[in-house]
Amino acid sequence: MTPSPRRSRLAAAALLALITLGAQAQPSLPAPAEPTSPAPLIEPAAPPAATVAAAAPREEPVRPSAMTAELFYEVLMGELTARSGDPGSGYALVLDAARRSRDARLFQRSVEIALQARSGDAALAAARAWKEALPDSRDARRFELQILVALNRIGETVEPLKAELAATPPGERSFLMALIARNYARATNKKLAVSVVEQALAEELKNPATGGAAWSAIGRLRLAAGDAPGALEAARKGHEMDPSADAPVLLALELIDPDRPDAEALVKRYLAGPKALPELRIAYARVLVEGRRYADASAELAALTKARPELPEPWLLLGSLQTQARQDAAAESSLKRYIAMADAPGNNPEARSRGQTQAFLLLSQLAERRKDFVGAEHWLSRIDSTDDLVAAQTRRASLLARQGKLPQARELVRALPERNEEDKKQKFMAEVQLLRDAKQYQAAYDMLAQASTAKPEDTDLIYDKAMVAEKLNRLDEMERLLRRLIELKPDDQNAYNALGYSLADRKIRLEEARTLIKKAVQLAPEDPFIADSLGWVEFRLGNTDEAMRILEAAYKRRPDPEIGAHLGEVLWVKGQRDRALSIWKEAYLADSDNETLQETLKRLRVKL
Repeated sequence: MTPSPRRSRLAAAALLALITLGAQAQPSLPAPAEPTSPAPLIEPAAPPAATVAAAAPREEPVRPSAMTAELFYEVLMGELTARSGDPGSGYALVLDAARRSRDARLFQRSVEIALQARSGDAALAAARAWKEALPDSRDARRFELQILVALNRIGETVEPLKAELAATPPGERSFLMALIARNYARATNKKLAVSVVEQALAEELKNPATGGAAWSAIGRLRLAAGDAPGALEAARKGHEMDPSADAPVLLALELIDPDRPDAEALVKRYLAGPKALPELRIAYARVLVEGRRYADASAELAALTKARPELPEPWLLLGSLQTQARQDAAAESSLKRYIAMADAPGNNPEARSRGQTQAFLLLSQLAERRKDFVGAEHWLSRIDSTDDLVAAQTRRASLLARQGKLPQARELVRALPERNEEDKKQKFMAEVQLLRDAKQYQAAYDMLAQASTAKPEDTDLIYDKAMVAEKLNRLDEMERLLRRLIELKPDDQNAYNALGYSLADRKIRLEEARTLIKKAVQLAPEDPFIADSLGWVEFRLGNTDEAMRILEAAYKRRPDPEIGAHLGEVLWVKGQRDRALSIWKEAYLADSDNETLQETLKRLRVKL
């Protein structure tokens, strides 16, 4: 039998790639309106201003210059000196001219010269001189804040930050607080950054109009400081102050974890409300996919496509999940619906192109499953993006191999261009997969062995080599490789699962197998394929009732043929033969070529 973790890893990787593409294809979350004033807090400085001596744009009326000949000469010499390799002297000349003229443009230019010379202290001195000369200048204060944060002088930013908040119109404060969180998170002393920002936002945290954004900013800083419980508490307070705010929900999405159930509960409360943004439901679905909770993700997207059928992106993501779950008819319908809607006016052309490419690849895969090779090639022919050439040609190679043309398939993959290391790796793995699908295990092993010699600690290569060694019945080598992988990457659930499943399938060292698989469950509690392995080892240990309970739940979450093969065998042994036959038939219709299913039916002498 083929250990299920291999399918789990490949499937999850492919699905996550599609979900990521969905993120690129969909509109981004609406951001609060940006301030209308020139330079947002702590954002990069504007491009260097033209010297004061430069001519005004023709469309503006000519105004008499207040600059004297002496000042003009001083600025000119400052610029020439700075550009000739002596920025310190140039900075001093321009700053002196700024102080004498009280001209904001000259103060800004002196700050820029200091920054270009990598002199943070000089830049700060210029910004403070600017603020002293022009106390009402928000730009001066923003430059001061920017420089203090960059210099990690966080403790000095409380008062300037309070002043900036006070000067910001109410409608712009959510945007400002998002910037505060993003930029203070870069501070070296992250705990101090949390304390300073909490002091500065004290009033905003009490205000219902700004509480959601303010608490979210605090939460993000706490998260950056390694305080996940504190971040979740901030998200909760922000949501309570403004249940319609999206910032606390976005923070809670990042905090979803089996050990923090309150984060997901917060997200669900928001999504149950009448003002929930569809983009956040899609983001929640992506989090569920990353946690391998595919059924839950599908349910969220199904609800969204029902409530908002005019949105194209959820159809693509739902089709991806349905393809993964082998719900082929539903997947084809969802993907075709996405394609029909993707060309609607207003959709981002680049995102549309990437989304359509993924839909075409998935539709080709569905056609290949039913051995409609002409149909599969039809969908591939519609891909015209050079960025997706590797994916399209790899799918074509798979079609050729399925038709018995393995040499041509390998040549097609080898002929692909290599624009970067990622392309090279994709080509290599595609050729290995072609060999594995064609059961050319020795050739696949030889390729992996050669690559492993060059990269002996590449964990992906170690895993794949172990799986091919198992196919060649080199079980001692498989075990050695998987133990090496666990040593290099002790949080790799697939390694524990593969080794435990292999022991269980061979009916040896079953207690050790159960320990290994339970470790995998601990690392990925929602993975139905790992649950399948646990059910299988319980069956091997004689715990048929527990095995059936685990496998029933796994098959309900993911009706995969491999899980169905195991569940059917447990039911068969328990005497529930009609139900076992029903599940096997369902699995056979989904994938008649599944090796585990074929081996099970042959061993039990069952004909469907």
